[in-house]
Amino acid sequence: MLHSSVSASERRRTFRAGLASGRLLRFPGAFTPLSALLIEELGFEGVYVSGAVLSASLGLPDIGLTSLGEVAARSHEIARVTRLPALVDADTGFGGPLNAARSVQVLEEMGVAGCHIEDQVSPKRCGHLEGKTIVAREEMLARIAAAVGARRDPDFVICARTDARAVEGIEAAIERARAYVDAGADLVFPEALADVAEFERFRRAVDAPILANMTEFGKTDLLDVATLSSIGVNVVIYPVTLLRLAMGAMEGGLRALASAGTQRGQVSEMQTRARLYELLDYDGYTNFEASVSAGALTTDGD
Repeated sequence: MLHSSVSASERRRTFRAGLASGRLLRFPGAFTPLSALLIEELGFEGVYVSGAVLSASLGLPDIGLTSLGEVAARSHEIARVTRLPALVDADTGFGGPLNAARSVQVLEEMGVAGCHIEDQVSPKRCGHLEGKTIVAREEMLARIAAAVGARRDPDFVICARTDARAVEGIEAAIERARAYVDAGADLVFPEALADVAEFERFRRAVDAPILANMTEFGKTDLLDVATLSSIGVNVVIYPVTLLRLAMGAMEGGLRALASAGTQRGQVSEMQTRARLYELLDYDGYTNFEASVSAGALTTDGD
């Protein structure tokens, strides 16, 4: 109620323990606090805050137009309500090494469990589009070193994303990932690997937890959790899945409303008022207010 009952430090420890457990952690993308509540209720291990989704929700393409302030604000809104650890897309760190350092400290204050920083040139592009450019390895190593050096909670997870697969090939992506781990990255995110064989190759070559991005309509085959687990992937994100489902349903509903002149035909497809209130813990708020008011009356009576 109001805020998560689990502290940020505890959620970070949970994330760390999950990475060390050897089991697959599933992090669907939460595009609102309400969707984060649903992710938690349905038993997932974490929530992901996607830069692409934030951009889209602001009516912008994912080409580096959002700011640290916008990412931090959305991250705080989502982390505030859930007991699950939240992993945040911090793009390129929003500038040079000092910007990456500040980004980590700001996001720490927002209550999230970790963030990933990528090796694209700023402003970046969606990882599954053509025309990406990556920085020199040394520049990315400086970003990672700055991020690691700036964090105040040692349990805050620094994830290094490499987009080298689409630019320089799989072997270059592996070599970069190894260097990023040596620089202090806790988790590695190889973007836009093609298929199960490439994930297997990457897993064998990199001695660190790895993250798989199962985004729809991209360059990567959509692998199921059984396959990812068997490979030894540690974290899987579904960054845009909920937004795409929601937008698809909204578009269909709006078309039907425009055509029929009423929403009566779509009511059976909607979340009910009762279900929404259940998800929001409406009764918990009402009971809390009543208990506080009763306590205040008792105190006044004394």
